Amino acid sequence: MISFEIPKLFDFDVPLFPESASTFAPQVDALYFFTLALTAFFTLLIFVGVLFLFIKYRRKSEDEMGEPIHGSLVLEIAWSIIPFIIVMFLFAWGAHVFLVGMRTPEDAREYLATGKQWMWKFQHPEGHREINTLHVPVGEKIKLTMTSEDVIHSFFVPAFRVKQDVLPGRYTQVWFEATKPGSYHLFCTEYCGAEHSQMIGTVYVMEPDEYEDWLAGGIVGSSPVAAGADLFRQYACNTCHENEDNLRGPSLVGIAGQEVRLEGGGTTVRDENYLRESILRPSSKMVEGYLNLMPTYQGQITEEGVAHLIAYIKHLGQEDESSETVASAETATGH
Repeated sequence: MISFEIPKLFDFDVPLFPESASTFAPQVDALYFFTLALTAFFTLLIFVGVLFLFIKYRRKSEDEMGEPIHGSLVLEIAWSIIPFIIVMFLFAWGAHVFLVGMRTPEDAREYLATGKQWMWKFQHPEGHREINTLHVPVGEKIKLTMTSEDVIHSFFVPAFRVKQDVLPGRYTQVWFEATKPGSYHLFCTEYCGAEHSQMIGTVYVMEPDEYEDWLAGGIVGSSPVAAGADLFRQYACNTCHENEDNLRGPSLVGIAGQEVRLEGGGTTVRDENYLRESILRPSSKMVEGYLNLMPTYQGQITEEGVAHLIAYIKHLGQEDESSETVASAETATGH
């Protein structure tokens, strides 16, 4: 993995570049500064070359006539092959950095994020809710599962070098691991309406002990899993989706992330977007072997409610369940 810190070149009160405060930031900076240095090098090389040729082959007298040059095969090959190698090297490096940013680690701690004109709403795994602020522990991988209630937004924390569009009607993810305690600016970088410039926030990175103290001192609501279990019971989902497959619907235990065969042929993966579509528009992708009996919940459940249901479904079948969640799950499914 390509990862190293960029040395601090300037010590001004106004920094030329955002602070580097995540494990991902040095990789982005390394690629950026290398590309910048490479561009500057070839710009200078071309300028010096043109100046040299301009002086050496200038017309020295009115009678002097230039001699035709037939070219060089070696030179032609060289200035074709060398740029190709450089471009492919940059492509490979850039693809590596992109994949590191897009592949969320399995041990990441999942938070829910919702964009709305003109605010950011966050919910912690324990149930704590925040608006335009997000508290996270330093040195821990954080995954944000994000959606929008209205228009397209974009989640951007410059110090972490992470940016991801937040779309209505689907889920996107972004992850980061903060390396320095402090407060960092959060912006929406997709024009989303009249008060787009006011859709800002702050990410507070805290030492683990301080973060635990902050959690203990806050108002705790239901966790996403527990809230999802309550909705599961409220909408009587357990009547069709019990712990075993039946004629009315398939079991939901352990289905998250698994591949499923659809009616009419084809397969799909039961990710967050599939689960959301199955809740709101169940007839769009029918599981093979089942009738179209499930009603639509479009307009009946909020985006946050759908996210809670998905969190609960993803939790079903996991072995490391907390006692509170197990109690809620057992009540919701009737076990």
